[in-house]
Amino acid sequence: MAQACLKCLKITMCVANFLCFLSGIGVLGLGSYMIVSEAAIIAPSLAGLELAHLLIITGIIITCVSFLGFLGALRENRCLLLTFFLMLFILMLAELTAACLLLLYENDISTWLEEDLTATLKKTIEKTDNSTSINFWDVTQEKMECCGVKNESDWKGKIPKSCCIRPCNPDAPTYYKTGCFEKAKVLFEDYFLTSGIVVIVLCIVEVLGMCFAMTLFCHISRSGLGYKL
Repeated sequence: MAQACLKCLKITMCVANFLCFLSGIGVLGLGSYMIVSEAAIIAPSLAGLELAHLLIITGIIITCVSFLGFLGALRENRCLLLTFFLMLFILMLAELTAACLLLLYENDISTWLEEDLTATLKKTIEKTDNSTSINFWDVTQEKMECCGVKNESDWKGKIPKSCCIRPCNPDAPTYYKTGCFEKAKVLFEDYFLTSGIVVIVLCIVEVLGMCFAMTLFCHISRSGLGYKL
């Protein structure tokens, strides 16, 4: 009976870790998608450290932790199981903390984004910034179909071709009426919703993984199997 229970726990643990592994792959994929989408260019001051990079790092951590739990269950190793439990607990706390901070400071993030876009646009107009800033605005306005921070008047008469609605008529150009800040807000809100759903799913899976890990750990301890390698 004890062996049958242990086998059932091992199988359940493997399934739970497989779900964690898939969740990690999903987070990794979301981060990779954000790198090649508009989300990677709407905040110019985040050129070195974007949310997409953080998601990729998180995805890698989740996949590694799930593999650790799978190996601990397969080998019936108490050290690996306990390490897996602690790492899942710390990871869950970090995810919940990050989600709470995003919700609490959502308005501050919106204000910071507007100020960041305004400052970058001002430098671009004055031509005191490097070419990266100019390329940022051209790519952003073309991909997001917007112009300036609020509208084309932000360019103070120096409206670039990327603001022109295609097909662009050089003699009588028609510019996008929506500012990039409004488009960026909508995009960020979409990613907030997606990130919130991902965090909830991850927390549920992680709690299940922790429960199975501790149950298996206790069962191995009572069975006297020791620190089996």
